[in-house]
Amino acid sequence: MKKRVFKCFTNYEKEEIWLNQMAAQGWHCVDYFPCRYTFEKGEPGEYTYRIQLLDQVPTHVESAAYLEFLEEAGIQAVASSMRWVYLRKKTADGPFEIFSDRESRIAHYRRIIYMLLPLGLVNLLFGLGILGRWEPINIFNLGGAVLLAMPMVGYYRRIQALEKEGQIRE
Repeated sequence: MKKRVFKCFTNYEKEEIWLNQMAAQGWHCVDYFPCRYTFEKGEPGEYTYRIQLLDQVPTHVESAAYLEFLEEAGIQAVASSMRWVYLRKKTADGPFEIFSDRESRIAHYRRIIYMLLPLGLVNLLFGLGILGRWEPINIFNLGGAVLLAMPMVGYYRRIQALEKEGQIRE
């Protein structure tokens, strides 16, 4: 039995939590298209899900080699969207963490910020009318810039907290 769910997230960590809650209910993600998830009914809690932003698109040689390495470790890529990849591992096979240390987590947050920053800046510039004549419709661009800024600020704060934590431990 399959079902589709339409839901949008601006925070991949919240998205991961939701995917794992769905898996705990026996709904396992088998496909993703922006804001549309396809689930298959299965055994509750069978899989643990993680989401990662790759350095390159999944078809790139480096990304393909990395995904093959994960596959050998029992981690399956169930879907991808642009550079985002949706991963799952059987819960019975043990804990599933992609980022084993503070530095790799910080690098991942930075990749996300660097991906969102150009989009936010372009929306801000159009919204302010700098890249063309200002029109009332540009308010939507300002809204887009704000929507993109919110997760960037959140990830920046996480980076700061992790760096501070690293300084305390040293």
